[in-house]
Amino acid sequence: MTVIIWEILNGDYMPLPDVQLWKDIAARFDRLWNLPNCLGACDGKHIRIEKLPDSGSSNFNYKSYHSIVLMACCDSDGLFTVIETGYAGRNSDGGIFSASRIKRWIEHGRLNIPLPSKLPNDQSNYEFPYYFIGDEAFPLLSYLMRPYPQRTLNDLRRVFNYRLSRGRNTIECAFGMMAEKFQVLSTAIRCHTIEKVSNIIKAVCILHNYVRKREGILYSPREFIQNRSVTIPVTTTIQPHNIEITANMSPHNQRNYLANYFISEQGSLPWQYQSCLQNTM
Repeated sequence: MTVIIWEILNGDYMPLPDVQLWKDIAARFDRLWNLPNCLGACDGKHIRIEKLPDSGSSNFNYKSYHSIVLMACCDSDGLFTVIETGYAGRNSDGGIFSASRIKRWIEHGRLNIPLPSKLPNDQSNYEFPYYFIGDEAFPLLSYLMRPYPQRTLNDLRRVFNYRLSRGRNTIECAFGMMAEKFQVLSTAIRCHTIEKVSNIIKAVCILHNYVRKREGILYSPREFIQNRSVTIPVTTTIQPHNIEITANMSPHNQRNYLANYFISEQGSLPWQYQSCLQNTM
């Protein structure tokens, strides 16, 4: 039954995006979460299972229970766009992503990622790659932005981390809504094979998209327009990164470029400084 659910609904409720659909996803992500060129948020979720036969400790995770990891990306509305499951719970999110089909497909051009384009109103001619966002567990790649490490933070990097964290809430909310809707996730799944567990997880993910779309409950930009008029004090200055703009910038310099954009006149938000720097000024 779970396989049938996936096969019937997959084409309509989790199709592999083409280039134009990715651009539409990125445009809405920017509209709702103020992250230009962002294709969505990625994260891993541990799905609790009963110990599989002859599995030893391979699925025993750092939270001290047996699990299978769901690796998923979602759009600005918490709808899953790409999922992959079946990885043993003892693996880290970053390790799973590095070994995932998702990563291979991106790097081999099979995920239809759009070509780089200029950030909105950017004064330079640099065409910034389209990218996903993840947390500290993920690698920093040209198509995957992650926060700056806590130990290296200054005000510029705090602003960047704040902007990313707003967007990453989408995947956390998606997992939360899915777990609340489907009680099969509230207890350990009992199956004899990883394949059967994976089929259940895939069915739940596609049903999450189905229900969310059918209910018509998507985010509205008005939900995120807050009555904040506070701007950064004139006595406070944030120095941008010194970057040499080249066609083949490293992922580290691309992140620095995006951080600079977030404090520029073209890319800053009026409330971002109050939200992330109020305890440091």
